[in-house]
Amino acid sequence: MSTSDKSCNIGASKSNNDDSVCEVNDKLQNMRTADNISLCANCGKEGDDVNNICNKCKKAKYCNATCKKKHKKKHKKDCERHIKLAAEHAAKLHDEKLFKQPPPLDDCPICFLRMPTIETGYRYMACCGKMICSGCFHAPVFDNQGNEVDSKKCPFCRIPTPSSQEEGIERIKIRVELDDPIAIYNLGCDYVHGTNGYPQNHTKALKLFRRAAELEHASSYNSIAYAYDNGRGVEIDKKKAKYYYELAAIKGDVWARYNLGNNERRAGNMNRSIKHYMIAVKCGYDGSLDRIKQFYTEGYATKEDYTKALKVHQEYLGEIKSDQRDKAAAAREDYRYY
Repeated sequence: MSTSDKSCNIGASKSNNDDSVCEVNDKLQNMRTADNISLCANCGKEGDDVNNICNKCKKAKYCNATCKKKHKKKHKKDCERHIKLAAEHAAKLHDEKLFKQPPPLDDCPICFLRMPTIETGYRYMACCGKMICSGCFHAPVFDNQGNEVDSKKCPFCRIPTPSSQEEGIERIKIRVELDDPIAIYNLGCDYVHGTNGYPQNHTKALKLFRRAAELEHASSYNSIAYAYDNGRGVEIDKKKAKYYYELAAIKGDVWARYNLGNNERRAGNMNRSIKHYMIAVKCGYDGSLDRIKQFYTEGYATKEDYTKALKVHQEYLGEIKSDQRDKAAAAREDYRYY
């Protein structure tokens, strides 16, 4: 056998097509791997002691460092091919995960309707740690006999609402001590904006967002991404910002998804941008619907894309609308839910 035949693996027939040779030898190597047999890519030795692998592609195996060094130049092309294929495979798996439609927000625990995406459409109750829709928060509270009771009580647990800002802060602190991710996130937001008696401190805010993210709170990943994107409490790092935006989007944060769509749009990747916007529309973010409409007028999106976006947005509205929520939205602007 010629020396060039060893560039992939021993046992391959000589061929003018190097890629075909490599493919054949890949199959042979896979067969041996399936049989738990290791084969030195340089000398052809078989055995359990063939465990010195190529540090780059992790495919070629050698019986010792000497064989590995001798085979380096011959393995280069095959190594690069393996690295390229591995990168393409990893990118494909990443995109499959990234562009998978996340599950919707949990239903309101009182009316059992899908929770709206817009922040004014729900309220966090620090007394019991429940998130309830603004419609149920605004509606009258009744006792077990159906009698209307004091409206200044939690619609879920019936504990009186805080009588002062200080009492509300104390309740949040208790929920933070209980590792409630929403309470931890809200406290982080207080440090970001300097609200509820807390000084503005981006470093403390970022620490709290990281803690909430460890508890799988999607919006906290988005806040971490924003910190890296804008240098709040940490040095600007666009690569890390993208990483955390993607984590947040995968876990269902609609604003992170929208940001990713904007980033792809600025990069000129219109197809990827539309994918992000479409997912955000289905999650209830009408800002993404406006983007797809803009893309349609500019020729970047098809009529089918825009029609689909309108359809999924209407489906979302159909799942969240109720008379009770409409009454709340009519009473106060900060109860608006779409």
